[in-house]
Amino acid sequence: MRVFVTGASGWIGSAVVPELLHAGHQVVGLARSDGSARAVAAMGAEVLRGDLADTDALHAGAVGSDGVIHLAFVVPSMSEAATRTDAQAIATFTTALAGSGKPLVISGATLTTPGRPATEHDELVATGPLAARVANMRTALAAAEAGVRSSLVMLPRSVHGQGERHGFIPQLIARAREKGVSGYIGDGTSRWPAVHVQDAAALYRLALEQATAGSVLHAVGDEGVQVREIADAIGRHLDLPARSLPAEEFSPVLQRLLTTDMPASSTHTQDLLGWKPTHPGLIDDIDQGHYFR
Repeated sequence: MRVFVTGASGWIGSAVVPELLHAGHQVVGLARSDGSARAVAAMGAEVLRGDLADTDALHAGAVGSDGVIHLAFVVPSMSEAATRTDAQAIATFTTALAGSGKPLVISGATLTTPGRPATEHDELVATGPLAARVANMRTALAAAEAGVRSSLVMLPRSVHGQGERHGFIPQLIARAREKGVSGYIGDGTSRWPAVHVQDAAALYRLALEQATAGSVLHAVGDEGVQVREIADAIGRHLDLPARSLPAEEFSPVLQRLLTTDMPASSTHTQDLLGWKPTHPGLIDDIDQGHYFR
């Protein structure tokens, strides 16, 4: 299969592209800079120059391929400009693939369901910063009505692994180094779902190859890791104390993440596609030490 991948040189894309190539697929990677183009080519993929605002490039990439995996996003990802650009990209892919039955795999984020782990069967609703992004997820699934085999891969708060540099774990490590303490908020029992980047890449491939139209899939390895456990692991490696700190000592984004209990299950995804996470969980991955080099 010839697969068009946006965000091919990014953190998750740099795992998805080799996963696809190893499985025998051809890959065309969108690249918005010379550096991204070199990275895509070095992985063995074909390069298509353009960015998410270039609808002509997106349309050409989709029409010329047997399927699309959409990983790219504008930073900051929750801004109005980012969600508007993402909506435009999804509309472009839907138009290009309409009536073909070709796969369109879109990235989402696991939701929060108070009192229990989120599942693949939960209604896609959200308020606040996630509302516009969730609306885009619903639009992507609705592409099935236009004859597109669309599916959602819902990513957890931590997609971890060697080489991660900009996610929430590196942010917490940088903060602990700066402040001299590895902190959490309250009693630290709020939970994050997590997945190793290689396991996530395998799920994207399976979604491309097998997922039925309208599928919602959870790329979740750890259902819920307590933020206090994360702080403890970081503290062990930095030889720093781990303790509860006032919420005001964290950024607004980290305040929300450290105080919201957001476990998520992937039982249905594993049963549906035979996907089984095999790489280290979040705490084991932190304990390997690569985040601290």
